[in-house]
Amino acid sequence: MFLIIGFVVVLGCIIGGFTMEGGSLQAMIHPLPAELTIIFGAGLGSFIASNPINVLKAVAGNIAKPLKGSPYTKAVYMEALMMQYEIYVNIKKGGLLALEQDVNDPHNSNIFKKYSTVLNNHHALDFFCDSMKLLVNGAAKTDEIDQVMDQDLDVHHAEASAPGAAITTLADSMPAFGIVACVMGVVITMGFLDQPPNVIGEHVASALVGTFLGILLGYGFIAPVGKNIDAINASETHFFNMLRSGLTSFGNGAAPVTAVEFARRNIPSSERPGSGELEEVVRQIKPR
Repeated sequence: MFLIIGFVVVLGCIIGGFTMEGGSLQAMIHPLPAELTIIFGAGLGSFIASNPINVLKAVAGNIAKPLKGSPYTKAVYMEALMMQYEIYVNIKKGGLLALEQDVNDPHNSNIFKKYSTVLNNHHALDFFCDSMKLLVNGAAKTDEIDQVMDQDLDVHHAEASAPGAAITTLADSMPAFGIVACVMGVVITMGFLDQPPNVIGEHVASALVGTFLGILLGYGFIAPVGKNIDAINASETHFFNMLRSGLTSFGNGAAPVTAVEFARRNIPSSERPGSGELEEVVRQIKPR
């Protein structure tokens, strides 16, 4: 929603200021089809040539995120904290092996089934369950699990940052393609030097629209999309760190309620449940 509002403000202020100075919108609209073909076509071709197929697919999968916003709301974080508490309290009651089947097959677990937002987030689910397997099976010490999770987060961060970086690079190149369109317009203008000044001026104005469009599209529209995608993907990293903190603190011997408190402290303040609010909810969860 705010992305659309921002775009409207950009266009409204530019068009409003232009018309307030006595500018003619017709002079801007007339060269638009040709200028947009040059700028968008060159930008698209450059974008495809400079990114591998996995990044192009990631961009396609992320392009709508700014319109949807971050999925990691306070309710989602609360559900993830409740899930962790129920897992840890069941381990306290029945031992690590009591959760072996649950972490090996979470989609058929009567614990994980209660928490659909985590269960349907396959990246987060794999991150948590794969790490829990190391704890449950005794395959690694807690500090080793923490190291593995840290490495997993590094890989995830590199992958998550690629779409936003690619779009931001495209935004930075758009002014240059605008100059290309402008230069081509000037070349065309050279063929009209024997015409009256008003004809020459019209062609010069059309050429300058190319520079204007390149800068406007790059910094007014494309760059904000890239930055927005980066911010949303960063919120996923916060979610993963929350899971990591809870698991490693429990693995180090913390009580279930203490482990989820460690996890809660890794949640951004804008989405973080209150300590009393969390404790009231998790105290109602009983081991099976």
